[in-house]
Amino acid sequence: MDVWKENILEDLESENLEYEIVGEFLTDLKKEFRGGNEEIVKVTELKRLEQGGKTIEEFVQEFRRAVRESKYEGQPLIEKFKHSINSIILQRLIESKCQPSTINQ
Repeated sequence: MDVWKENILEDLESENLEYEIVGEFLTDLKKEFRGGNEEIVKVTELKRLEQGGKTIEEFVQEFRRAVRESKYEGQPLIEKFKHSINSIILQRLIESKCQPSTINQ
C-alpha cells in the first residue's frame, strides 16, 4: 500500500492526476485493492455467511448467490453450508432419513 500511496502522491503533486470529487478517488482505491482479488473477496464473504434470523429459503438463495461468485465447490462447500445454517435445522437434516444432496429448492 505504501508504494501505491507514494505513486498517487507523486502524480497529484506533478498534476498528472486530478480528482474532482472524493468519489473518483475512492473508486480508484477500490479498483486497486479489490480488482485482482475479487474471487478471494467472494470466498471470504461466503465464509462469513450465516443464516441468523433469515428463513432457510432466504438463506439458501443468498448462499447460492455467494457460491456462484466464489467458485467454491465440492465437499468444502457442503461443510460450509452445514456450519452456516441454524443448529435446529442442521439437527433435523442430520436426523432425516432422506438426506438432501443439493441446496436446490
